Amino acid sequence: MAKQQEGPTLLPVISEGCCAPLAAEALSADQAVDLAKAFKALGDPVRLRLLSLITSAGGESCVCDLTAAFDLSGPTISHHLKVLREAGLVTSERRGTWVYYRPRSETLSQLSGLLAIPGLASVS
Repeated sequence: MAKQQEGPTLLPVISEGCCAPLAAEALSADQAVDLAKAFKALGDPVRLRLLSLITSAGGESCVCDLTAAFDLSGPTISHHLKVLREAGLVTSERRGTWVYYRPRSETLSQLSGLLAIPGLASVS
């Protein structure tokens, strides 16, 4: 059986959406710690681009395809993917010699929901 990695649970789910935005409810200390890990992981340009490649792939991405998109060594890409996985932004599954990555949509929804400001129209 393939091993899957799961990340931290960031915020409790509420009935009308994924989570309460910052403007509606203050974070607990534990929630702030977990969220800071996710945002810190996204603060690196390589990791932000890796997450973008994984989410735009429409399901999952093989590490072999991700590595080819960068002028970095395999171990460096693996390190960045590990940080994304530990922050709960992606999940991985080993199949033979390759590892496949999928976005954790629930975590990404929580992050975007957290930053939503109710009643504020987006600026185009």
